[in-house]
Amino acid sequence: MLDTANYTPRLKTVYTDAVRPALKEEFGYKNDMQIPRLDKIVLNIGCGAEAVRDSKKAKSAQEDLTLIAGQKALTTIAKKSIAGFRVREDMPLGAKVTLRGEKMYEFLDRLITIAMPRIRDFRGISGKSFDGRGNYAMGIKEHIVFPEIDFDKVDENWGMDIVIATTAKTDAEAKALLKAFNMPFNS
Repeated sequence: MLDTANYTPRLKTVYTDAVRPALKEEFGYKNDMQIPRLDKIVLNIGCGAEAVRDSKKAKSAQEDLTLIAGQKALTTIAKKSIAGFRVREDMPLGAKVTLRGEKMYEFLDRLITIAMPRIRDFRGISGKSFDGRGNYAMGIKEHIVFPEIDFDKVDENWGMDIVIATTAKTDAEAKALLKAFNMPFNS
């Protein structure tokens, strides 16, 4: 049984022991508070047209995202009606969850060490998906690469957006931070 009182995620320990000193030396920070760190990870599944045809699809996406994240996902709803897409106001269209703290480090560890190697024809992720302020966004075509999802019970494969927000000021600092966590960049 896991002793949660004295438990620290593996990547958090790696960050404090190895990544912080390496980044401080590489970028010449004078103060420890200047060293970039992970702020949050936002996961999003958008159901799109499937949710318009069947309202249970958004519920299914929410349940799957809750399993993947380890905390309850929120259902995202339409803000406005769009007649061309048959979307009505307040119609459920997907799910999202924001991870911080211990769960954020746990998810990133599972993403890098378990889920990414299970992606079909995986050759690394793009190193160009930074937003200019030190945040990284990526997409996964199938959510079934996560071990929490039982392949036999999946009724639909969902695509998934993952946004990793850091406190880094520049993309170079953020990329160095994520590379230190063994993020498999291909460029």
